[in-house]
Amino acid sequence: MNFNSKNPFLNSKRFSSNAEPRTEVHQAQIIDYNQEMTVSGTINKTAILFLILCGAAMVTWWMTFNGMNPMLPTIGGAIVGFILVLVSSFKPQLSPYLAPGYALFEGLFIGGISAIFELKFPGIVINAVGATLVTFLVCLGLYKFRIVKVTEQFKSVVVAATLAIATYYLISWAVSMFTNWTPVHYGNSMMSIGISVFVIIIAALNLFLDFDLIEKGAREKMPKFMEWYGAMGLMITLVWLYIEFLRLLSKLSSKD
Repeated sequence: MNFNSKNPFLNSKRFSSNAEPRTEVHQAQIIDYNQEMTVSGTINKTAILFLILCGAAMVTWWMTFNGMNPMLPTIGGAIVGFILVLVSSFKPQLSPYLAPGYALFEGLFIGGISAIFELKFPGIVINAVGATLVTFLVCLGLYKFRIVKVTEQFKSVVVAATLAIATYYLISWAVSMFTNWTPVHYGNSMMSIGISVFVIIIAALNLFLDFDLIEKGAREKMPKFMEWYGAMGLMITLVWLYIEFLRLLSKLSSKD
């Protein structure tokens, strides 16, 4: 059985379905290798998306600390970003246009959420950013030097855990909307903190799956637009990781 990344973009089936069919090449045919996906190209696209996200985040951050209400762009950014994720997952060839849009609107969401947390827990944002960056670099190093190998068993465990988390969050949100039940991951109890730590670990493990599938896409010479697709998927995982770090740090700060 072939298990894929939790990320709706970075999955083996999606990458395989976008691979150009291999046909016999005539000797006189000229192959343009600039039209193939590369790891370096995906890294460059990821950097571009990161800069766009940070620039957009500064907008809602500035609004919050200048007395304006950032809720409209924050909520709007989250909704539009999610819609762009869905569209791109079905139309990866549109990723060169959708990925920058996702980074823009997700940045509005991240900036607003970050400012809200910062107002309540001063200094939390820089710590969450630092924790996310360190986690990314550590995972990248472990993957690059093959200290952690992405096997089928590794994939199955990470995907199963990720799906369990997504299902739990969805059910908890739905039940809490219509009842007075408070999910156990709310608050700052030891159970809640433990759940946050577990989710962060799973989010970090998803980075290994992302790295592996991007490398696989480059190795199989996917179309050039898949660089934007892969970069967008990696950004989704990093945003998820950052939000979870914010939640964990806020729980720890509230216990002081």
